Formats: sequence, C-alpha cells, structure tokens
Amino acid sequence: MTTVELLAPAGSPEALDAAISEGADAVYLGLKNFNARMRSSNFSYSQFESALRSLHRMGRKLYVTVNTVFEQREADRVYQLLKYLNGLGPDGIIVQDFGLITMARENFPSLKLHASTQMNVSSANGVNLLSRYGFSRVVLARELSLDEIRDIRGHTNMELEVFIHGALCVSVSGICLFSSYLGGKSANRGMCTQPCRRHYTAGETGGYYFSPFDLALIEEIPALVNAGVNALKIEGRMKSAEYAGSVVSAYRLVIDNLYAGEGELRNAIADARAILKNDFARPKTTYLFNTKPIDWLNPEQDGGTGIPLGKLLKVKGQAEESRGLIQTGTTNITAGDSIRLHKANDLDRLSHKVNTVEGGPGGAKWISIPEGFGPGDAVYLIQTKAMTKRYPSIIKGEHPNRSPGREKAPPPQTIPSTGISQGRATKGKKIKESQADFPGGFYAMVSRIEDLYVLQSVRPVKAILCFNRKLTKRLLEPGLPFPPQDIIISLDPFFPQHKARELEEEILTLIEYGYTRFIVNNLGHFSFFRQQNDIVLIAGPWLYTFNAWAWNFITSCRAGYNVSPLENSRQNLEKTFQQEEQTASRRSRVFITIFTQPSLFRMRQDLRAFYRFDNFAGKRNEAFRLVSAPDGSLVFPWEHFSIVDKTPFLREAGFSRFILDFSSAPLKKAEYRDIMEAAANAVPLPRTNRFNWKNGFYQPDNK
Repeated sequence: MTTVELLAPAGSPEALDAAISEGADAVYLGLKNFNARMRSSNFSYSQFESALRSLHRMGRKLYVTVNTVFEQREADRVYQLLKYLNGLGPDGIIVQDFGLITMARENFPSLKLHASTQMNVSSANGVNLLSRYGFSRVVLARELSLDEIRDIRGHTNMELEVFIHGALCVSVSGICLFSSYLGGKSANRGMCTQPCRRHYTAGETGGYYFSPFDLALIEEIPALVNAGVNALKIEGRMKSAEYAGSVVSAYRLVIDNLYAGEGELRNAIADARAILKNDFARPKTTYLFNTKPIDWLNPEQDGGTGIPLGKLLKVKGQAEESRGLIQTGTTNITAGDSIRLHKANDLDRLSHKVNTVEGGPGGAKWISIPEGFGPGDAVYLIQTKAMTKRYPSIIKGEHPNRSPGREKAPPPQTIPSTGISQGRATKGKKIKESQADFPGGFYAMVSRIEDLYVLQSVRPVKAILCFNRKLTKRLLEPGLPFPPQDIIISLDPFFPQHKARELEEEILTLIEYGYTRFIVNNLGHFSFFRQQNDIVLIAGPWLYTFNAWAWNFITSCRAGYNVSPLENSRQNLEKTFQQEEQTASRRSRVFITIFTQPSLFRMRQDLRAFYRFDNFAGKRNEAFRLVSAPDGSLVFPWEHFSIVDKTPFLREAGFSRFILDFSSAPLKKAEYRDIMEAAANAVPLPRTNRFNWKNGFYQPDNK
C-alpha cells in the first residue's frame, strides 16, 4: 500500500499543536531568520528544540525552513545556523540559496536537504541535478499539471513534494521581483509585501487583476498519490492555528480513506470539502493542476481573506485603546474573534485579535482595532473564538503564550574560508573560459531577430538573444547580422517538464550550427550541456548568486561566468567577488546589467483573452505594462533600471562586462543609439531608477 506524508505549516507553537493533534505526519517551521515567512511569529530556539524532541518521540517529523537567499556579509550567521541544526538533527532543511548547498555539503554532510519551491524546479532535469548534489527531496514548482508531475516521477527516484492547499503566488515560483522592486522587501528574503494582491486601475476600470484564488486539491489527492508524490504540503505559516487544524483534519480524512473503497472515499472527500468551507480563506481553485480555462482570477475578488464585515465608520482613541465603529449586519462578532483590516488605499493590511466589543448607535459596534486604521478601511472576519480548540501542547515545560523561550541565537561561528572557484574540474571536465570568450565592454540583449539588425547601428561586443521556440529556424538561416559565435543564447528561467525533450533537441541543433555560448537561468538547463565540452555557460540573473558559496555551486555545474542578480546591490556584489591579488580574475568573470526594464513577475498563462488591457497603474501612481503570449504573461514597470553612469567606477573596481537589456519590447534604432551613447559616456539616463543597487535589500533593523 502506498504511503504519503501529510505535511503541515507551523507558523507558531499553537499552529504546531493543532497540526499534530489533527493528524499531520510532519510539520515545517522557521526560526527567527533566513526563512521565507519572516512576518510570521516563527519559533525561538528553545521552542524549536523542545518541539523537535517531542515530535521525534511521537514518531513525527520536523523540517526547518532556511529558504531565503543570503548576502555575503551574512555567511558567518548562516554557517552558525547550519552548525546548530546539524547538532540537533531535524528531519530536513528546506533551502533555496545555492550557497547553502555548498556550505552544507562541505561542512555538514549529514544534514538532509530539501529543495524549496523557490528554487523553481519544474522538470526532472532539475530534480536529478539536485539528486547528484545529495538532496533527498524536491518541492516542485506550483505551476505544474498532473501530467507533468507524473512525467517527472517517471524520470527520477527523488522524493517529490507538492503543494495541495493554501495561498498561491501568481508568479512562477521563485522568480518574482515585484516586492523587491517597490521597496527592497524581496520575496527571496522572506519579506514579500504581496503587491500582486493590490488594487490596480486600467483605463476607467479597476480590479484585483493579479490576486489568485487559493489552491485546494482535496479531490485530487488520489490522483497525486497514484502519480507517485511522496509528500502533500499545506501552505500557511502566516495562518492561524485554527486554519492549520481544520485543513489538516480535512486532508487526513481523505488520506486515511484512500483504500477504504470507492464509496467510503467519495464520502470522505465530501466531508472534507465541508470542513474546508470553514477555513475563512479565498475562493478555491485547482490552479494549473488540470487543463482548463483560467478559473483562478477574478478582478472583483480583493486580495484579502475572510468574511467581509464592512468598512470602519468612525475611529476613536489611540494606540492600544483604538476603537473602530462598524456595522456588521447579520454577522456576529465577539471578543476573541480575529479580523483582518485593509487600508482604503490598499497600501497596508494587518491581522488583529479583537479584545473588546461594545454596542454602538443604530446596531453598530465599537471594536478594538490596531493603530493606524481609520474611516473607510475594510474589515474582514478571519476567525471566530468559537472555532478555537485547545490542543495538547507539543512544546513541553512552557506555555507558548506566556514564555517565548530563548530568543538568542547560538554562539557566533566563523565560517571556514572559501575561495571562489576559478574553473575547477567537474567530474573530469574543466569549465571552458578565457578572456577571448567574452571581451570587456557592452553586451546588448534583445528578444527578436529583427532587433539584431538594430544592434548593427552601434555594434556591441556580442548580442544576447532571449530564446523561444519560434527563433530556432530563423537562427539557422544564413545572412544574420551576427555570426553564431557572436550571439549568446539566453534561456528562459521557467523550464516546465513538458518542454524538456523539445528544448534539448533545439539546443543540440543550435550547437551543431555553431552556437556555443548560452546563458542558463534554471537548474534544469545544465543537463543539456553535460556532454558538450566546447560550450561556454553563463549563469543568468535568475540563478541567484548573492554570495561566494552560491558562486562555487554554480561553477561546479560548469558555468564559467555569472550575471549578477537584478536585485543585487553594489556593496554585496563587491563583497561576494572580493578582489585579491592571487585571484585577480574574479570580477572579470561577472556580467553586470546596467540597463533593463526588469520583468517583475511572470505567469504561466496567456492572459490576452482574460484581460483586454496592456497598461495599468498602482495606487502610488506606479505605471506597469502587461505583455501576454502563448507561453505566458509578464509584467514590466514603465520605468527602467539604469546605472549606465556607474561604469567608470565599476571598471576601476575590476568589473568589465556590462549588459544593456532591450528585450522587453521591440527595439527602436534612435532609442538604442541614445542609450548606448549614454553608456559609452557614462551619462545618467533620465526617468530611470536604481532598484536595489545603492540601498540593497530592506533591512528591518534599519527601518
């Protein structure tokens, strides 16, 4: 009989108690740093240690999320955390940063590694690469169909984990810059502010255009188990204990009746659906699990969760004494219930437990509210006190509501020194690299064959072409303005399983024709070049290398060069590639994007038939552009990123290769010439921004 693990979120000790009591086989939780839900309460170190001991005595498992990228200055702290975890023995750590792979393999090989969905692994190619690096499980990207999951299982022996319930990101897993672009609060750092769920306007209309429904695969559990999935994962470390308990109980009921007979299973699914009606969440969807028209977006459905109670009519008091007057209609609200408040301008949202409820005029009620909210702000009921259950405490010897436990991190540890690989051998094959491959200067990136002709007006060192299927035949035609050796092929960061075979065939065809330089943006891409010794690989910006340890991993995959991540800062870039006399070539192996219109997020759906607009705007007058095509949709800001005026300083620091990215739209010759001239003369471009280049990631301690 096939067994499957039911894995539940534990964003707090109370949620841990609920999940385990309702039948979760395992939980995943975060400590106070380096996890992708920094806004949840998370666990103190003593709470974690107690939970781990208790769960192991119960025969349950505990996984720790260390699933954010880290900067070079944080390497000692990451090492310290891994050493601490290695001494305690959790059942696995869920990671995103490639540097953690290197650090763990070299220093703590007994740690079991699970690949986070943030790694954007959506093919057996990517799964098997991680298998060679000692991973025991991969959490697959959420944008896969059942057929693709089956196909991945047919091509790997790795444990596979799949999300089955909870909030969805509208963007392809792990490659979203939206929150980071709007203020440095990066999703890759666990600080996402969910700008996709905000209200936007397009022309005379408005809506929550990119706020998806919640995932619910309760009826698909038999199919997932039959497909060979090893672990079924519930999302929700930001959610309440009541949410964790009710959702776990619903899925436990179905799993326990998988082999009870057709009638019993059908009844169990019906009962589970009834339980899930009380999760106070968004409308439900099976997302991309089954092929069907888009049924997971509704611009009239706001980004919040819960039952709408109306809008605040008046506010009185300050700070902890704040009270809001609200007309709740037929919905009752009592002290102890939990609400979620949305600012009328859609710029802030906050959950709150109601402490007091008093009668007001005309049947309205005065309820306690957090400071900062006022008339016109919307209120939603997300949990009632009556729903609250008391579960046995998993954390022994303390009450989680009264004693937060030891907050202080383990004693500091100095990380062993690591040099940046200079093209070390990988399984007998040396990375191909030389100055002749990529001379210093300006590289221009475009997305159309026609744009290659525009590049002739100011010829770059080499042209970079964003690859798609339509381009293969045209790249084989004679008479292109650039020969194959002067064109770098940039592969798309989203690489789903169903494209694996055709993409491999197209790449081999291009190689036979003389194209030997490729930018890889997904772990699965590396598999296409394992037998190609004469190919030069560049790790693209979507293979995030924010530290020297991550760069060591990338070079072990046979990439000889790197494009710095778009949300990187100059300070971190220079720290990652520290310039030392004995390794003077380090910085010469880095490409820096100095001009681009970055894709803020991408969807695996063609939205042309769903939305009829191209441009839309945010509440702060931000302007954006939606570009849809059969392979998916992208959102761009109208304002470009530019540091073309910083090249003299970068050259002085030892960086010499610069990318100007024109791939977001058809290229106009006059515009191209002006921008290239500004780059050549290091002149600032008007109406552009610096993204995170100067200030880096948002730091909560510096707010």
